[in-house]
Amino acid sequence: MTMMGGGASWGMLRSIRDADKLRGRTVGRETTRRILAFARPYRRDIVVFLVTVVVSAAIGVATPVLAGDVINTITRGGPDAAGAVVRIALFIAGLAVADALLSLAQRWYSARIGEGIILDLRTLVYDHVQRMPLQFFTRTQTGALVSRLNNDVQGAQRAFTSTLSGVVSNVIQLALTAAVMFTLSWQITALSLALLPVFIIPARRVGKRLAEITRESYALDAKMNATMTERFGVSGALLVKLFGRPSVEAQRFGERAERVRDIGVQSAMYSRTFFVAMLLVASLAQALTYGLGGWLAVTGAVTAGTVVTLALLLTRLYGPLTALSNVRVDVMSALVSFDRVFEVLDLRPGIAERPGAADLPAGAARLEFRDVHFRYPAADEVSLASLEDVVTLDRTPGDPVLRGVSFTVEPGQLVALVGPSGAGKSTTSMLVPRIYDVTDGSVLVGGVDVRDATLGSLRDAIGVVTQDAHLFHETIAENLRYARPGATDDELWAALRGAQVEDLVRALPDGLGTVVGERGYRFSGGEKQRLAIARLLLKAPSIVILDEATAHLDSESEAAVQRALAVALRGRTALVIAHRLSTVREADQILVLDGGRIVERGRHEQLVRTGGLYAELYRTQFAVADSPGPPFTTDDGPVVVPVPVYPPEP
Repeated sequence: MTMMGGGASWGMLRSIRDADKLRGRTVGRETTRRILAFARPYRRDIVVFLVTVVVSAAIGVATPVLAGDVINTITRGGPDAAGAVVRIALFIAGLAVADALLSLAQRWYSARIGEGIILDLRTLVYDHVQRMPLQFFTRTQTGALVSRLNNDVQGAQRAFTSTLSGVVSNVIQLALTAAVMFTLSWQITALSLALLPVFIIPARRVGKRLAEITRESYALDAKMNATMTERFGVSGALLVKLFGRPSVEAQRFGERAERVRDIGVQSAMYSRTFFVAMLLVASLAQALTYGLGGWLAVTGAVTAGTVVTLALLLTRLYGPLTALSNVRVDVMSALVSFDRVFEVLDLRPGIAERPGAADLPAGAARLEFRDVHFRYPAADEVSLASLEDVVTLDRTPGDPVLRGVSFTVEPGQLVALVGPSGAGKSTTSMLVPRIYDVTDGSVLVGGVDVRDATLGSLRDAIGVVTQDAHLFHETIAENLRYARPGATDDELWAALRGAQVEDLVRALPDGLGTVVGERGYRFSGGEKQRLAIARLLLKAPSIVILDEATAHLDSESEAAVQRALAVALRGRTALVIAHRLSTVREADQILVLDGGRIVERGRHEQLVRTGGLYAELYRTQFAVADSPGPPFTTDDGPVVVPVPVYPPEP
């Protein structure tokens, strides 16, 4: 008969293994208070859960005592012995049934509490992360962030299930078992406890070595996961094929996998050594119990039933003792998991809606920048060292990106932002939908400072098409309805028609139900851009921002996208970031940015005649040949987008 179940012994080994990892970690009172706040909605379930744990622990101690009574009744004999044995046996059976029902109740309440807390934490963290500034995502390791929503949330869950129930159950069981054993025979009890260090001390040494190889295994697993994530993505797989390196990649992966295999063998042997040692000590302890107990029974100091009771209780003594010897590690593991989740929740969202924020006026289409200054926040303002896998975060404030930018875009106008790389063009466009907030100055939409507008109305008024049109690994219909969830199929087809991509989608076997693939890689660059434009048409914003939407397209794709843009921009205010200057020659105003400042402004012909930076960029681009076609071309010829050509729609 073993001292404790495999689950309890493995839990102890895991605690020993985690002890080094937690050394030096502390959790403050504030963390404990916040944990209790999460538990408050489940307090009734927790109380019922703990009651079942206590009763089950009491039954666990009562059963060996009753088994001893059976032996004593048999040895005493007498006319009523048979009936007494049957009655005790039936009572033991009743306790077994009760314990089984309590076990089911414990599991139900444990699952209800644990899964409820996981739901609360995951949804809270996910919602919070969605509100973080874009720079947070550019700095953070995606795998580390996902781990917070999975591993750490599950670790936090254990605080209210296995850790809490284990502590309560072990304390009750240990107290009752020790009290009964000392009452029956203090000599046997003391001798049995004397073997405890023989088990714990070697176990700790095994645990330390297991911790070392486990950490190495985790590191190798992380590297293999990162390798697979990068190489299995479309871009990574294409790069491997283009450079003809599949065999090299397989060899590198195989070397890491071989080390993981070796660690697995070592881990299995260390674990088996631990369990063999546990079983050996169990056998020695029971041998001592039967030897000393048998001698005392023969001499008449104790009864035979007492020896049996003590032997059975011994199995319920070592388990709680060894588990409670590591209770601090178990509790700290759970608390540290909570602490790591709270680290993310305590990061301040970059964009927040002000109290009393008002909706933008209906159809707000005037855009104005007033002396806008901007710098990107320092790393310690938007990220965590643990999510970037660095020791400390850089606290140095970023250099100014925009320095006193002022301009106005009237309703229906098209204004282009041009300039060398790093001039601040994309940053300027990201301030309009509040992807970032200005450091100084203000951005106004429809005469309202964007910081005073509700985020919902701001997002509804502004549509953006970037140079890398992202599509989720979902159907075409689901990707389009991301802009307007309630859109009908007819409205989807109308948007696709306006984006010059209806025929393509209708030719697909599944039509709107076609899954686009990861990041939309089942479609060409031009097709993805037109799907993104269809999504924008479905949203029907009053202001459109195009961030180099045709920068990486071939001539034919660019012409198709330009035709779609002609429809998308009709009657709307447009802010266009242009890489190819041919696409902005008909703009109402061109703003030339350099070093975060507007250094030139005017129409195309005027700026070319001036001979400044714009003229230099223009001559550089068209020294060999002009763009393949006029901007925003339709079947009827060149299209000029501003209001004089397309009056605003009512």
